[in-house]
Amino acid sequence: MSERPIKILQFGEGNFLRAFADYFIDIANEAGVFNGNVQIVKAIKAGDLAPLLAQNCEYTVLLRGIRNGAQYVEKRKITAIAGATDAYADYEEYATLIQNPDLQFIISNTTEAGIVYDETDRRALTPPNSFPGKLTKLLFERYVYFNGDRDKGLIILPVELIEQNGEKLRSCCMKLAALWGLSDDFTAWLTECNIFCNTLVDRIVTGYPKEEAAALEQELGYRDKMLVAGEPFALWVIAHEKIAEVAEKFPLDKTDLPVIFTQDLTPYRERKVRILNGAHTSGVLAAYLAGVNTVGEMMNDAVMRPFIERAIFDELSPCVPLPADEVKAFARSVIERFENPFIQHNLLSIALNSVSKFKVRVLPTILETQAKTGTLPQLLCFSFAALAQFYCTGERDGKAYDLKDDSAVLAFFAKNKALSAQELTSTLLKREDFWGQNLTQISGLESLVAQHLDDIRTHDMRDAVKALVQ
Repeated sequence: MSERPIKILQFGEGNFLRAFADYFIDIANEAGVFNGNVQIVKAIKAGDLAPLLAQNCEYTVLLRGIRNGAQYVEKRKITAIAGATDAYADYEEYATLIQNPDLQFIISNTTEAGIVYDETDRRALTPPNSFPGKLTKLLFERYVYFNGDRDKGLIILPVELIEQNGEKLRSCCMKLAALWGLSDDFTAWLTECNIFCNTLVDRIVTGYPKEEAAALEQELGYRDKMLVAGEPFALWVIAHEKIAEVAEKFPLDKTDLPVIFTQDLTPYRERKVRILNGAHTSGVLAAYLAGVNTVGEMMNDAVMRPFIERAIFDELSPCVPLPADEVKAFARSVIERFENPFIQHNLLSIALNSVSKFKVRVLPTILETQAKTGTLPQLLCFSFAALAQFYCTGERDGKAYDLKDDSAVLAFFAKNKALSAQELTSTLLKREDFWGQNLTQISGLESLVAQHLDDIRTHDMRDAVKALVQ
């Protein structure tokens, strides 16, 4: 490990941050574009830093998958973490971290539930209960310690998987500052001298490969209890109106790392939701009823693979508001991610809450295509019918599978599953509480979905898909 200034305070020591943010920082250090280390903070009572500290905060990231059509394996020893502190067990040490004059960034991954305003939180607690509470108190103490120096503000990079994560975190901090009666001068410093970025992150991280531990120890030549495995694909989009300042201080894009600095991450979120998530939601229910169990099997299936590829390239991609070459490259990366032989992603786990997922991930593309072209995307409309069949059937090869969704969704299909294809489609599309509108008013949609559902019921799912893609 090289001696570098500690520029980053990182809330969270979990697998994702270690295989994503710390991996990025390690590469930027090696490339000579950053020169900064990370200080980890364990910000919840649960968990144990001892295994990480026992290895001097060094560990291996193992990335495996498909890249540019070939199998890819990367093993990187991470040496960018200077230390780790428990905010509860070592509060006094934790409280001094904010006094570091070299500090420039705070990175967090406190789960989606971590960025919430807790009106019961108190500044007097050591530390406050919520992550926004901890952050607000630390920023106030930094403001006091440096006498309000406007150059001592920080760049905040939350990677929690919620939309507008930076803005929501900033809002929580502002509310807590008001709740705690902190000065107007501090509030001005908080808003004017600190940059709360919105971010979008993407990488599948599977964690410690327990079943392969012995073989990997032989291969690596050392034992690493903190080894973390994931896929090669990654994406970090960082957005703010002052993005030039952020990019200058955090120049990860000066390497080959997949980092995008922008003032608006909306099109990149749209790309991920419509292509990656949309492909999952449009394909997995049909694939499961066609006898497939995992995403990898789906991509090796002679019937389902053409369906997925055509859905991605012909129907989902054209509606993404980014340059065509960027969209096609992302679409190709999605195919390679689905092919990854090292990740077993069960279709039934993806099927959770499929109705609400379909509304967000697939339905907008159906509606936009119809509005722009006057035609409906055949494969996506077929996936609508497959969704109805999946919820109505509830079994495969004589064995029941668990249907997991909101109670209103499950009650609807339990009540209406015996209806004809036409009746069920009409009743389903009229559910404005499911879709946000009455979809029978969309020209041609009801008849097309009903036709596909009738085909599925008349034949079986595999034959129906095969007839569609031939």
